Amino acid sequence: MFNPLNLFSKIIKSGNQKELDRIGKIVNQINGLEKKFENIDNSDFPKKTSELISRLDDGEKINQILPEAFALVREASKRVHNERHFDVQLIGGVALHENKIAEMKTGEGKTLTITLAAYLNALEKKGVHIVTVNDYLAKRDSQNMGEIYEFLGLSCGFINTHQSDLERKENYMKDITYATNSELGFDYLRDNMKFSKKDMVQRGHNYAIVDEIDSCLIDEARTPLIISGAAEDKTSQYIAIDKLVKTLKPDDFDIDEKDKNILLTNKGIDNIEKIFSNAGILKNNNFYDPENLHLVHHVNQALKANHLFHNGRDYIVKDDQIIIIDEQTGRQLPGRRFGDGLHQSLEAKEKLVVNAENQTLASITYQNFFKLYKKISGCTGTAQTESEEFFEIYNLPVVSIPTNKEMIRKDWNDQIFRTLKEKDDAIIEKIIECNKSGQPLLVFTASINKSEHYSDLLNKKGIKHIVLNAKNHEKEAEIIANAGKINSIIITTSISGRGVDIKLGGQDESEKDKVKKLGGLFVIGTERMESRRVDNQARGRSGRQGDEGNSIFFVSLEDDLMRIFGSESMNNILEKLGLKDGESIDHPWINKALERAQQKVEARNFDIRKTLLKFDNVLNDQRQVIFSQRNNVMESKEANVFADDFIDENLNELKILKSKKLANPTSDDFTKSFKTIFGKSFDDEKVKEISNVKDAELEKIVKDKFSEKRDERISLLGKNEALEIEKRIFLQLIDQNWKLHIQYLEQLRQVIGLRSYGQRDPLVEYKKEAFILFENLLNKLKTELITFLINVKVIDSQEQDNNFSQEQNKKFNELSTKKIGRNEPCPCNSGKKYKHCCGSL
Repeated sequence: MFNPLNLFSKIIKSGNQKELDRIGKIVNQINGLEKKFENIDNSDFPKKTSELISRLDDGEKINQILPEAFALVREASKRVHNERHFDVQLIGGVALHENKIAEMKTGEGKTLTITLAAYLNALEKKGVHIVTVNDYLAKRDSQNMGEIYEFLGLSCGFINTHQSDLERKENYMKDITYATNSELGFDYLRDNMKFSKKDMVQRGHNYAIVDEIDSCLIDEARTPLIISGAAEDKTSQYIAIDKLVKTLKPDDFDIDEKDKNILLTNKGIDNIEKIFSNAGILKNNNFYDPENLHLVHHVNQALKANHLFHNGRDYIVKDDQIIIIDEQTGRQLPGRRFGDGLHQSLEAKEKLVVNAENQTLASITYQNFFKLYKKISGCTGTAQTESEEFFEIYNLPVVSIPTNKEMIRKDWNDQIFRTLKEKDDAIIEKIIECNKSGQPLLVFTASINKSEHYSDLLNKKGIKHIVLNAKNHEKEAEIIANAGKINSIIITTSISGRGVDIKLGGQDESEKDKVKKLGGLFVIGTERMESRRVDNQARGRSGRQGDEGNSIFFVSLEDDLMRIFGSESMNNILEKLGLKDGESIDHPWINKALERAQQKVEARNFDIRKTLLKFDNVLNDQRQVIFSQRNNVMESKEANVFADDFIDENLNELKILKSKKLANPTSDDFTKSFKTIFGKSFDDEKVKEISNVKDAELEKIVKDKFSEKRDERISLLGKNEALEIEKRIFLQLIDQNWKLHIQYLEQLRQVIGLRSYGQRDPLVEYKKEAFILFENLLNKLKTELITFLINVKVIDSQEQDNNFSQEQNKKFNELSTKKIGRNEPCPCNSGKKYKHCCGSL
């Protein structure tokens, strides 16, 4: 019968077919070199690799050497593993090299395909990362495929969870490195928390090939990578510092209610140093010593808690908890907590249980992590249904590669029932029917709980089976690899065993023929999943390399997908069609409804991932600035230039405030800002005098003092060590402030959605406020670096007290539990009894 569509497709080829035809010409060139390379001695393969590297160094383009490189890899694979790349694998290799996603069915040899693009791009000597779905595959593929790379003269390594930084660095320095997406992402974040370039383990982000790319960049893309820090319990510090701060007198600090800030006076700093030194918790007897950064922070928050935040106005105590009061509406905000340690300081002030908080130290989404790479590509068995997302978010087109052998798997129509009970009965009946003949079965479920449910049903029938779940996941690859054996029944979740081939009959060839006669591996889906792609993954476990196979899905109207997203009138339709209890139906209406339900979920999940990315892009821009600045500081041999620039910027601000003071003598902003930055380097009289001098004189006085402090450090430590201290202080300040900034943005992200009620776009509002917060962060960094450098004292001590921090924590614990008697000497060293001094406040 004449079909006009067939004629149309012959005249106008699809975009995918055009790509295959174009790449086919390159494959012909590769095949043309096969005979030539068959005559090369084994020992000459590394020489050929060196020759290709030299040609690239001499300016030849990488695409020009592609045919030779691919032909070399194919020949090496034949000699090392007796595996010759099929033409379709060569097509896949070219697609990977060209920044595309190669969609290749399960069993088509994606792991071997990757070696082609990995070898070619590794010749640039900038490193290639191959991303796998778990540690087992990273190690396995590195060892197996590494034999090919090493035969060719390249090095290969892998990253696993328990490796040390030294092992990681060695493996990242290899030409080709296999690792999971999470290990790569966490190493990137950890590297940007290091204090020295030599301690960083990664050497850059040149080219990543992502195996099972849909699993990595879509299934896991909603969950950002987060490094949290809750290691150190500072509960006793909050309590102890609250007690000590309560002993300060009113003239020890200035309160700025307008900006909700509080500043220690010079007298206050002296008292703090006396109190903390006597308590044994101050390093080097200097409040602004780099070792005491955390104390400065704790004291500031304790002062705010005690003198700026008031019970009944800013918060209330209810059920032994601090409940924040919204300053705009006066409503209680249960569940919200002040950040930056303020909430803990308030708990200490009110003598409540001080709750430790997890602190986000660094975070990034997979989308933004993989955008760091200059070049990215990937392969999977299922990509077409998400091709729009791959292109929109990652700029990755999908090329569907044909199978090496014709697919003969039988995909049966869905069996649709009204109730879960009817569906379950039919599934168990089907399993028993197949098992009686010995046909192997792979039963896919949507969750671990449902796996256990079907396991219980089979146990009641006395049917032997294996459940693959979190309890035995370390044997996942082994269990899945044996799924093709006679009488095998494996119940698992939908994504288990990715990257593992299922061979019919296992390793036994005679059993393979028996299984083929039984119809091959039978895949049973116990329900339709949220995504058509996940269903296709399940089907794809059967029928590899032209093997026999079967697949079927069982659906009920009580399944989550149909209940939540399906048509409400579905049950009425089935009744009208005359569906009786226990009967299933296959009808175009039902199949359409299923497809529409899946498309709704796919669209919703895509929107969630896009929204997450839009919000993370705001943070990502700021992250790049901070990480870039951090790297500049680490790599700088003259770290003093940063402080020199910052002191100029601070002076410019002070000059503006000074001119305002001259115009309005009652204004005190200049004095407050000057004291905030320069602490006790100048006494009150000097500050008063400085406020009346000319700008040039102000600049000279401050810069001379700053240089004097720097020269003291240089004369005591030597130039290199003194600059290293400046560098270390700056890095610590960047890290401390960046952690707090992430917390602010997290809190903002949680509440920003409420702006939509006021007809305002939450994303626009988030961008505006995040920008203001980031400006404040940068200004704070500039001020704090100068404050610490002009106030820091270097103690000339040959013997470092390594036990100080342990002793300090011990002192904090003692202070936090110790009650000061009313007749005891006051800890502020006034010489009076506590009841006549600070205890009378």
